Amino acid sequence: MSNFWTVVGFTLKNKFRGKAFLITTIIIAVIMTIAINLPYIFSQFGSGDKVTNIGYIQSSQSEGSATGEKLNAYFELQEKPGVKFVPYEDKGSEAENEKQLKQAITDKDIKGYLAFGKMTDSGFPEITYKSEKLLAFDLTSSIQTGLQAIRQATVLQDAGLTDKQLALLNAPIEIASVQISATEGNAAEGKTPEEQAVNMGLVYFIVVLLFMAIMITGQLIASEITAEKSSRVMELLITSVSPLKQMFGKIVGMFLVGLIQITIYVCVIIVNVKMPHNDKILGQFNIDLTQIDPMLLLYSALFYLTGYFLFATLFAAVGSIVSRTEDLGQAVLPITMLSLAGFYISIFSISSPDSILVKVSSFVPFFSPFVMLLRLGLTDPPVWEVWASIGILLVTIYAAVWVSAKIYRTGVLMYGKRPSFKELRKAMKAYKI
Repeated sequence: MSNFWTVVGFTLKNKFRGKAFLITTIIIAVIMTIAINLPYIFSQFGSGDKVTNIGYIQSSQSEGSATGEKLNAYFELQEKPGVKFVPYEDKGSEAENEKQLKQAITDKDIKGYLAFGKMTDSGFPEITYKSEKLLAFDLTSSIQTGLQAIRQATVLQDAGLTDKQLALLNAPIEIASVQISATEGNAAEGKTPEEQAVNMGLVYFIVVLLFMAIMITGQLIASEITAEKSSRVMELLITSVSPLKQMFGKIVGMFLVGLIQITIYVCVIIVNVKMPHNDKILGQFNIDLTQIDPMLLLYSALFYLTGYFLFATLFAAVGSIVSRTEDLGQAVLPITMLSLAGFYISIFSISSPDSILVKVSSFVPFFSPFVMLLRLGLTDPPVWEVWASIGILLVTIYAAVWVSAKIYRTGVLMYGKRPSFKELRKAMKAYKI
């Protein structure tokens, strides 16, 4: 057993001494810091709540002038208007008015202006927004919303409704939604939208974390074993430590390396999120982590560990049969594709967590660490399905460990070209686990 922990310790020291590992960890921590603080950084370059000035010609003889005044009054009542209408004196001719408004754009007094035409059946004149901006869909959409609100208020007022009736008519109707379980005997009260949102965030975080651990740590396990083979260090290690202890020592060692990295990143996230400027921004979202279901945390840890060790044993087995690091990428491609498939199924099924694809995939051991976690966070699967998925996953891990151990014991001492399946199977029969 001491040899096992010696391999674990050697793996840890070897990684932490490497400059590439330390530099990569620091760079990722810096990128995370910048990403979390981006809203605050952008706010420092902005000018607060920006208001767009729009000009129009004010004339007592023009229906357009009255429309401009109504729009200005409407937007002034908004909490964050975003638009301000600036009246300009009527010069007596359309050409002179156009010239005056264009000069205002050149002087940066306004961003654009409204040109009014003939009256229409809508109750407003023809309106054209003119500006130097190529596409102004957001601005014209705001103006359209304002005109519709003005027309609705005018029609209701002409209908003779009282202020109380108008307030009742405009009052929003709220519908509460709660996720329930239709399974008999389930006493759960259901999940509110807030709980579902927090659970979705946790599931997304764990799925991405597991995928990163598989892709990064798994590649490190395979590359380190291959590097030891190519440098003939493996021949010296075999004489002092059994191949089986080597394999599991490296897997556990890399797991601890990944765990330390994750701890560093989580600390970076917490420190940045707790900064005063970020704490105020995130407070607007009303995120309450106490709403996370404790059982979901337990299942998340369980699926994370089982998923990691399943793929880690496969990466170790593949790394042991490759003699050159140049061939490693092609050798681990099938395992990488399996992890990618599970990751993509879970990520792209967040909006439909009860689909047939998700239900079937949650029982496939290479996909279940990702997909069953999605079902647990966003739906309420029967308990027997969850434990059936875990049971299938554990059996698959046992089989993967048995096969990987045989492949590892055989592959670490096979040099030259990659052995064929026939050669590998023949050599594996000589060893017993």
